[in-house]
Amino acid sequence: MDIPRKEHPKPQFRRDSWMNLNGPWAFEIDNGKSGRERGLFKANASLGGSITVPFCPQSELSGVGHKDFIYGAWYQRKVELDAGQLCGRTFLHFGAVDYRAEVYVNGEKAGSHTGGYISFKLEVTGLVKPGENVITVFAEDDERDPMIPRGKQSEMFYSHGCDYTRTTGIWQTVWLEFTPKAYIEKVRIIPNIDQGSFFITADVTGSGTLKAEASFEGRPVGEVSLEANGSQVRMTLPLSEVHLWELGAGRLYDIDFTFGEDAVHSYAGLRSVGLCGRKFLLNGKSVFQRTVLDQGFYPDGIYTAPTDEALVRDIELSMSCGFNGARLHEKIFEERFLYHADRLGYMVWGEFPNWGLDHTLPEAVYSVLPDWLDEVDRDFNHPSIIGWCPFNETWDRNGRKQDDRVLRAVYLATKAADNTRPCIDTSGNYHVETDIYDVHDYDQDPASFKAHYDELIKGGELWDQVNRLHMMNSMLPKRQEYDGKKPVFISEYGGIGWGLSESAWGYGNSPKTGEEFIERFRGLADALLDNPEIMGLCYTQLTNVEQEQNGLFTYEREPKFPVETFHEILSRKAAIED
Repeated sequence: MDIPRKEHPKPQFRRDSWMNLNGPWAFEIDNGKSGRERGLFKANASLGGSITVPFCPQSELSGVGHKDFIYGAWYQRKVELDAGQLCGRTFLHFGAVDYRAEVYVNGEKAGSHTGGYISFKLEVTGLVKPGENVITVFAEDDERDPMIPRGKQSEMFYSHGCDYTRTTGIWQTVWLEFTPKAYIEKVRIIPNIDQGSFFITADVTGSGTLKAEASFEGRPVGEVSLEANGSQVRMTLPLSEVHLWELGAGRLYDIDFTFGEDAVHSYAGLRSVGLCGRKFLLNGKSVFQRTVLDQGFYPDGIYTAPTDEALVRDIELSMSCGFNGARLHEKIFEERFLYHADRLGYMVWGEFPNWGLDHTLPEAVYSVLPDWLDEVDRDFNHPSIIGWCPFNETWDRNGRKQDDRVLRAVYLATKAADNTRPCIDTSGNYHVETDIYDVHDYDQDPASFKAHYDELIKGGELWDQVNRLHMMNSMLPKRQEYDGKKPVFISEYGGIGWGLSESAWGYGNSPKTGEEFIERFRGLADALLDNPEIMGLCYTQLTNVEQEQNGLFTYEREPKFPVETFHEILSRKAAIED
């Protein structure tokens, strides 16, 4: 059987003993959510259709292509296992299931998970048996529920504005993993470039010796071991060779962990990130963030890249234009994307799909925090992630102000979970407590755009369109203003439309000629590159997405202009850089 997306989904925590469950599954839409009563969870149940996992049923690659709302859906897959595979522990992994998932094995409930974007696993050791096993999943979702974060999925029948085709159910790889009874649960790796070492914490189950062996390009460069007895192990792995992770050069160390009979393959990058005044520092040097907005949508797979090569290509397309990173916008990207960013030396912001959530309600924190902290934990070891941003444009709703306590709580929890990276509380508006003050500005006139931020050079105020609207309207609540100290990041700008089809759009008036497009792009970029008070830019956006046609590439990833032109504009030294 030709398995779609057959590569290992967790390159940074990979065991050799695993089984990819992508491919044909039985499938049935259950908008009435009556499947439990009808016994669809039972091992002998028969579903009415089929689907190709890991593609969502709205996508063409799934073989279903159902574009209307799907409030419930059932999946079923039969798996043959042998006694050798089941001599230890068995875990069932899901890359992501949107939004709530109930999982059954051989008719027995194995567990459930809430949250449509993060990976989860269930131990099914006591439920599987040698021979045929039946795995059943029920997924339910509602993009119109104000307590469900949906990202850029449309809450209307048609895609519109900045919202696109929906995703329901399984949309990332499903796999089984087989471990010994004593095994490594997880590892956290903290690089130290000054000492040339990695500080490692590992959670283990059982007793034994935990050993970590590092190599670089096949050469052994360090090892450490420590006795463990069913708890957390902490140790420092010294390196005999120091190779820094830098932009355009991943220089990854391979790290093999062993614990008794268990063996896990991993890797890490040696780098540091930090802030100093208004500068963003990578390995102690000021680096200007030339990032692009990447929404991670695909014409045939929607939320799911059709191939691993497609993930690589998106990064390479961005780098070919002179970008050195991306905001992974309104979506938690799969770990394979982060792996390729790691090895290519491409920095990214880890973000959360908060759109659709009512941020004016205090209980919204429960819809964000569990998934968000799982994301921070899952992706902590990736050197490409240089910052966190849990919210984007947290607008007020129905005359109610956003609940600032929600944003502050999530910011503080993020800093407690990871104090090695900066955190932006909410990109664009409205800031409550943040390490970086960022603004969104879609002014299409390079002259007035430049004038906004030249005020910083003169010691004036930061231009912030959202705050200005509030200051001009006495009926609107006062918002936090820039304190004049934090780094400034223009984290959304541009969005220049080109080649617009009927009913498509970009920001502002589209240029009439290609020359006008390039000059506008150049003028906007120059205004930020030449400003010694600005730490970075993020251009909207890498590719078109359905009706939003303001990408530098079409939705099918074809260039609209020669990429060398953008590379020449973006790659020169910025004023704030060392």
